Amino acid sequence: MEERRLGPVVGLGTWNTFGGNAELARRVVDAAIGAGCHSFDSSPMYGEAERSLSHALDGRRDETIVATKIWTPSVREGQEQFARQVEFFGRVDVEQVHNLVSWEEHLPWLEAEREAGRIGRIGVTHYDPRAFGELERALRSERFETLQVPLSPLERESEERMLPLAAELGVAVLVMRPLGQGALLRRSPSWEELEPLRELGIETWSQALLKWALSDDRVDLVIPATRDPDHARENAAAGEPPWLGPDERRLVERLAGA
Repeated sequence: MEERRLGPVVGLGTWNTFGGNAELARRVVDAAIGAGCHSFDSSPMYGEAERSLSHALDGRRDETIVATKIWTPSVREGQEQFARQVEFFGRVDVEQVHNLVSWEEHLPWLEAEREAGRIGRIGVTHYDPRAFGELERALRSERFETLQVPLSPLERESEERMLPLAAELGVAVLVMRPLGQGALLRRSPSWEELEPLRELGIETWSQALLKWALSDDRVDLVIPATRDPDHARENAAAGEPPWLGPDERRLVERLAGA
C-alpha cells in the first residue's frame, strides 16, 4: 500500500461500527492490519469504540497509528478523556479537537502533552461546511498538524476550500465519510459501468470511491468505517496505485450521481 505523511493511505474508522463488541473489533482490526492498514480513527463520541479498539490492538500497538479526539467544551473533561486514551493506547499518535469544540482552550494543554511525548501530532476536525470559516481560522493559527474533513463525489466543499489551505500550510489531511456514510454504496454501479476502471485495479464500487479521494495528492489518509472484515480487506486494496486521472474521476462522479 502506498504511504504518505500518515503512513499507509487507507485506514479504518470506528464511527457506528463495533462499539463495545471487542470480539467484532478484533476480527475487523485483524483483517485491516493483515491487508496493510495501520491507522485507526476513533473518538469518545463513538461510545465504547476506543476501549474495543484498544483490546483489538493488544500486542500490536507499536505497529499502528491511533488517531482519536477530544470532544468536550471543558478543559478538565478533555484532560480526563485524554487520560483514558493514554490508558487504552499508551500514547496518542494524532490527537484531534473534535468538531472545533473549544479548540483555543484545549490547545495549550494538548501542546504540553505533545512536548511531553504523549501526543504525536495535534489535529482538528469538522464535518459541516458551515463551520469551515472557523476551521480556516484554526488552521491559520499554525498550531495544528492534521485536518480531518469529509470528501466524496457528493461532498466536495473541502476540496475547494480546505484542501488548498492545508496544502499551503503543510497540514496532513484525513478524509472522513469517503463512502458518504454508506449512502454512496446503496446504488452500486454495474460490472459493465465499472469496466473502464478495471485496469486501475478497481474491482468494487467502494474501491472506486476510495481511489477517487486518494487520487487527490493533498489527501494523506482515508478512514472508511466498516463492521465487516471482508470489507476492510476490500477497502485496503484501494490504497495501491495507479490512481485515477481526470477522466476516471469524472466517471466516478457521474456514477455517484454528482
